[in-house]
Amino acid sequence: MIDPHTPDPIQYVGEDGTPVLALPERFTPALLRELHRDMLRAREFDRKLITLLRQGRTTFYAQSSGMEATQVGLARSLRAGHDWVWPYYRDHTLALSMGVPMYELISQCLGTNSDPCRGRQMPHHFASAALKFVSISSSIASQVPPAAGSAMAQKYLGTDEITVCTFGDGATSEGDWHAGMNMAGANQAPCLFVCENNQWAISTGVRQQTASATIHIKAQAYGMPGYYVDGNDIVAVMEVCAHAAERVRRGDGPALVECLTYRVGSHSNADADAEKQYRTREEVGVWLARDPILRLEKLLEHLGEPVSPEERAALIAQTHREVDQDVLRAEATGQPDWRIIFEDVYADLPSHLRDQAAALRAEQEGARA
Repeated sequence: MIDPHTPDPIQYVGEDGTPVLALPERFTPALLRELHRDMLRAREFDRKLITLLRQGRTTFYAQSSGMEATQVGLARSLRAGHDWVWPYYRDHTLALSMGVPMYELISQCLGTNSDPCRGRQMPHHFASAALKFVSISSSIASQVPPAAGSAMAQKYLGTDEITVCTFGDGATSEGDWHAGMNMAGANQAPCLFVCENNQWAISTGVRQQTASATIHIKAQAYGMPGYYVDGNDIVAVMEVCAHAAERVRRGDGPALVECLTYRVGSHSNADADAEKQYRTREEVGVWLARDPILRLEKLLEHLGEPVSPEERAALIAQTHREVDQDVLRAEATGQPDWRIIFEDVYADLPSHLRDQAAALRAEQEGARA
């Protein structure tokens, strides 16, 4: 049994890699190695994209380093391409693990012609129509009410889909979060809400955001169970999220899962965390020691299936090559043409937009002359 509203985070694997609960049978060494590959691949993707940012080849990026167990574990608990996902802006590890091609994510970050969003979104705000992965928004908690509405539509239509809505701890301080939670609870909508509690909303710590001891206990106010899980323990994340998703899928109403984790990098390239102005190096050091990838490696070692240094280095090198190749491939497609800003909205362009297009065309031709 996985109980809601536990006072402490549910945990299967201790920080030293030793199981504290019996591992479910599905967690074979082969599966654990797959999870390790996905987590390490996401970590190295982060590192490479920060390099692109510093080279001026993109202008915005939000790291997920330290949160890999939460996002990979959630991805493995869903039916990719069947369930709808309303993500928040730090969910590229979730996207990669659900099958969004790395090439698409890189193209979107670079804003090239290979970007499925056609350069219309700011960098790192991707989407995948094929995987029902809704476009990311920078507005905090703005995805929560429409996610509740999406789940209500699924209920009315009688589908076997569910909606999954992710957000950080900072989103729970927004009115949109409470409105969306209340809407889903009142209508018993098939929505799984997942709080990726990395403990910092930019420079505001979670203790300055709420007087409640945890986020998951807020679920009681909206008539749904709240599950509390160690977000750096990928076994626990997968078990709890799978349990909650199945509950939602069978028609028992929405659920909230709080994954307690930590972002070890800056909020984005736009904050001052590089100088540790709002959190101490000691605090970051404590969480670096709780690295979810390191914990999984310790578990594999405990099971007699260690990841060798050579194996780890080969996986890192492979990821770096893949990113480098995808960057060159994306950049080779060039930048989107200015004409696309007038496309994909109207079947027949209104007269005022035709006039604007003509004026812009004249300006472009004048600049070339």
